[in-house]
Amino acid sequence: MRSSDILHYWEAAAVLAAIACWALYRFTASIRRDRYLEDTPLVKIRSAAQGYVKVFGRAKTAQPDPTISPLSLRPCVWWSYNVQEKQRNAKGETTWRTIDSATSITPFVLADADGECLVGPINAEITPTSRDVWYGDSPSPGGPPVASRGFMSSDLYRYNEQLLHVGDQLSVTGELRSNSEIETSAGASAALLRQWKSDQGALLARFDQNHDGKIDSGEWDAARSAAAAESQAHTLKSNIVRTSCIGETTHGEPFLIAPMDSKHLVIREKLFGAMFLAIGVVCAGFSAWAIEHALALAPT
Repeated sequence: MRSSDILHYWEAAAVLAAIACWALYRFTASIRRDRYLEDTPLVKIRSAAQGYVKVFGRAKTAQPDPTISPLSLRPCVWWSYNVQEKQRNAKGETTWRTIDSATSITPFVLADADGECLVGPINAEITPTSRDVWYGDSPSPGGPPVASRGFMSSDLYRYNEQLLHVGDQLSVTGELRSNSEIETSAGASAALLRQWKSDQGALLARFDQNHDGKIDSGEWDAARSAAAAESQAHTLKSNIVRTSCIGETTHGEPFLIAPMDSKHLVIREKLFGAMFLAIGVVCAGFSAWAIEHALALAPT
């Protein structure tokens, strides 16, 4: 009995030490995350420079129609779900096995008072604004969450869904990338020529110099030159359209999407750090206590 007690103390010490190491590792990682979040200033979307940014705005869909969650069929900007099936083992114990799961990868729009940008949610740490768990008798609920249907329901399937809704106010920290798009002079010239050719009367009036009712090769060269000159002038005057997107970082900075402002996001990360530190210290202390008792019970 004494040797088994010693073994149990050593096993407990090892488990607690492992938990303490994990918690202290998470604590050091959370300090790094907190430094990134606290040292990165909140910026307006329109004035944000490329690189690691922190912005705050309202979620909108990137398309005219909202994204629809495939599980509950509710409109949203981002969704994630899993479906689990109830199973019983030989001892009659109930377990749940995941039979279907998926997460949205469709970009959505974040808008503040000054501008908009896309947010690509792939590999982001997302805090949803709604989490729902409900039950049913088929692998697909085919509609929004419902309350329990009473003791007559078998509830063979459990549905778990997380959503970000249209209109949610979100903090996003990630890497901003921008692409500037402007129509090339060659493309604009070709488009202008097609436009002129669609109106043969105006084309002949302008470029049919010998008035024979058709555009010969020399006159067509003059039309191409005129189109090139006009399109180049238009291109130089046109506004450059910048498409910006916040996505996964390339250097390991935290990529977070959360329904809270910048201040509360930083506070949350500090609380996580304090929690991991407390878990690490407590588990380390109990591990030392278990080792001390194991050594005390060991035969001399």
